[in-house]
Amino acid sequence: MKAEEALLRETGKSSSVPVWPVSAKKAFDFVRIDMPPKKPRQLGVVEMRGPYYTSISYGYLRDLLDDWSDYVDGYKFAGGSMRLLARSRVKEIIRTCHEHDLYVSTGGFVERVIVQGKEAVDQYLEECKRLGFDVVEVSSGLAPIPLKDKLEIVERVQKLGMKPKPEVSMMIGAGAGTHIAGYDEAMKMRDFGEFSDEIEAHLKAGAKMIMVESEGLTEDLPPDRWRKDVVKKLVERFGYKTFMFEASDPPVFKWYLTTFGRDVNLFIDHSQVVEFAAWRTRLWGDREIWEGKKVEYT
Repeated sequence: MKAEEALLRETGKSSSVPVWPVSAKKAFDFVRIDMPPKKPRQLGVVEMRGPYYTSISYGYLRDLLDDWSDYVDGYKFAGGSMRLLARSRVKEIIRTCHEHDLYVSTGGFVERVIVQGKEAVDQYLEECKRLGFDVVEVSSGLAPIPLKDKLEIVERVQKLGMKPKPEVSMMIGAGAGTHIAGYDEAMKMRDFGEFSDEIEAHLKAGAKMIMVESEGLTEDLPPDRWRKDVVKKLVERFGYKTFMFEASDPPVFKWYLTTFGRDVNLFIDHSQVVEFAAWRTRLWGDREIWEGKKVEYT
């Protein structure tokens, strides 16, 4: 409240006017936009991809967060990329994210670790805890991990004091940059009942949020082939608050925002933070900003 009162004094605004919970006064603050609520947020959670498809140096990340962390909630190492870095650097990255009020997720690395057996998975989870990870993603896009094993990992993550985030996919054998155009016959769509039953099992095991993989739903597909029906059925059954949808293509995250509103939880690429924030706050891009408005100067 002290920060908000200081902002009121700085701007000269009445206390009856809603104050945007921001880290510092923004430029052109007389222009009305829909700023997100103060972190930590329970809705409209935005997680950005870290290094994998493109490298992200520590300096780049620090500068990115210095400017844009008000609009991002989480940072995800993708494809086990933290394995390629020194332990000290991983800790430094996590510390920097925490200083900017971001949680840090492991990404789905557990499905790579599990090929070395249970002991390796236990070591992995303990290392996550030591390094300071907040969220452990439990995925099986490429690895056919039995559901009962994934549920045990979810429970183990919670016992270690971290948050599990199971990732579920409608497509069997997809993930890690695979593309629709190259899928073979073994990569088939799952039955919706099986898909939703897995989600139900993870929720019963204590998971609070489920990551929904984009392969088979939107990724590399033209808009007329997006499986909007599957997404809407998920929302009808569980509510959109249950999910974080992978939406690392601007047309995709724009569809989620216009369909479910700005409180939908989305996973985006680090390169899209500014465009996403512009759309989410109704700063720019969305044609509805201008609809029905008088746009005359005189």
